[in-house]
Formats: sequence, C-alpha cells, structure tokens
Amino acid sequence: MPGIWVLKRPASMRNHAAQFALPGGRLDPGETARGAALRELDEELGIALGDDAVVGVLDDYETRSGYLMTPIVCWVDGDPEITPNPDEVQNVFFVTFNDLAAAPRFISIAESDRPVIQLPIANSLVHAPTAAVIYQFAQVVLAGLKTRVYDLEQPVFAWK
Repeated sequence: MPGIWVLKRPASMRNHAAQFALPGGRLDPGETARGAALRELDEELGIALGDDAVVGVLDDYETRSGYLMTPIVCWVDGDPEITPNPDEVQNVFFVTFNDLAAAPRFISIAESDRPVIQLPIANSLVHAPTAAVIYQFAQVVLAGLKTRVYDLEQPVFAWK
C-alpha cells in the first residue's frame, strides 16, 4: 500500500525537538535540493535512492524559524527496510495515501492572520511546516488539484 514516512524528532535535538517532520535537512556546500533530499533520506532512514527516484518538486515553504524548505517527491518501489538514525529520528510513522485524505483542520491564532494547519495523522495532530508540505502533496499529487500552501501558518511553538 503506498504512503509516506513521517518522522518524530527526538526530544534531545537542538532545533525542532519532539516535532513531526519529513526526512530532510540543510544543503551541504555545492549540493542541490535533490541531492540533499536523497542524502537526508539515506542518513535518516537508511534508504539509498538514485536521482531517477525523484518524481517531482512541491512549492518552497518558508518557515518562521528561518528555513526555506524545498520538498522533493520520490517514489520507492516495494517495501524497503528502514533503519532510522536514532540521533535524528525517535519514531517513524508510515501514513498511507488513504490516511492522507483526512480533512485538515484550520485554526486561528492571535499572533497571525494566516490560518494554522493541523493534519490528524500518525495518531496525533501534525502542524506546519510538515503539515503544509503533506497537505500540498495530498492535494497536488493524489487529488490532482493546484493547491498552494505559502499562506498556511505554523503554530507559535514552531517559530523558534
């Protein structure tokens, strides 16, 4: 059954501790976003893919904590064995494409006029920026819509 891996970061991490995330991280010098995505997938989950596994790119998402995320979409055939890196991954949740169809929640916060997105997946509520990227994936890739997510806000705890 097709799906995506959603990670929960360890509480001991310096940035975004105990938050939900997708595999990813900073670019190394001279590295492309595609190259970084493939490297990070291998470093965090032990899944080594070639450039031919990349099937697309979603919209960049600028975080409140100063990062610019470039979501790279890859396709992995079969059910590869994963080996989570305990320094970067506390838990791994496999979320099926059917589960990604769950209706998002949009809430208001006093600190912003933009709606905060929450996705009820992985037995929890996943917030932006991770929720924004997953939501766009579900809308664009799975539903064939032209949904943009630049205007979706993050909860205040993710601003740091």
